[in-house]
Amino acid sequence: MTRTTGSTKALLLTALLSTGACDGLLGSSAEMSYEARSYLEQVVELMQSHSINRLKIDWGAFRTNVFEAAAGAQRSTDTYAAVRVALGLLGDGHSYFSTPSGAIIAVATRACYAVPVNEPTLPGTIGYVRVGAFRGTAAQATSFATEIQRSIRSHDGDHLVGWIVDLRGNTGGNMWPMITGLGPVLGEGVVGHFIDPLGGVSVWEHREGAARLNGEVMHRVDSPYRLRRERPRVAVLTNKAVASPGEAVVVAFRKRPDTRFFGTATCGLSTANRGFSLSDGAALWLTGAVMADRTRFAYGDSISPDELATAPAQAVQHAVAWLQSRN
Repeated sequence: MTRTTGSTKALLLTALLSTGACDGLLGSSAEMSYEARSYLEQVVELMQSHSINRLKIDWGAFRTNVFEAAAGAQRSTDTYAAVRVALGLLGDGHSYFSTPSGAIIAVATRACYAVPVNEPTLPGTIGYVRVGAFRGTAAQATSFATEIQRSIRSHDGDHLVGWIVDLRGNTGGNMWPMITGLGPVLGEGVVGHFIDPLGGVSVWEHREGAARLNGEVMHRVDSPYRLRRERPRVAVLTNKAVASPGEAVVVAFRKRPDTRFFGTATCGLSTANRGFSLSDGAALWLTGAVMADRTRFAYGDSISPDELATAPAQAVQHAVAWLQSRN
């Protein structure tokens, strides 16, 4: 029988440590701290409660994969790589995580890009308004919506046969000042819905200069403009760069009378996100519902035009021809 001396034990332990063979036995390097585990639990619980895909996901396997990715995490910041894994497993391509410094962690499933376009030259009988992306403060939102209505006022006239609403390149941000700004052309009443996985419905409206969600005012403008000829014919221009709240504006015009869409399909993020604040100052934005039009027809993916036109100039030409077809 061979005896192992103290010096031999020390050498054996050193050899095991150098090869990593004792990591599982010693445990300290692979164990998450209570702080990190609690933080990641909060993130996963929010996802399980609010994700649009919560009824489709195997949450046992989900947790196993996410917590394995956070092995050894000691602080909340150490879990961010695992949060990225979780966002990928959600599979919606729209949820994202914002760190306390404002850095974005996301797992994109599509590229929302199209060639930039310029304002077209149009016949004097066609009104034109372009609405781009908006991200900003409440005061900036009011300025943004007011500027849209000023543009509408400047193009309005008794001689118009219709309007072009140009959404090409609108990558999103905040949908509500977009709806408010376009109110004179969009019209009054219910313009869309959010529908969650359990069938819960939230209603979007534009009434009396305000965009509303379930009756609550989300944004308004003072002294809203009224068109000289209300309920006009409208051609909407879209391309692949139209995303998220930009797609919400597309949805708001869908099923509107005397409205037709030209260009290419939108990006495919016609879903709604909700934000949740976390203990370290980060924020988790989860996709929890699909967008639906005024008839409750649900989207959730790319929105195709009525007339496909891959060239920007061709989309404008087709829109003009359609607007003038009743002239």
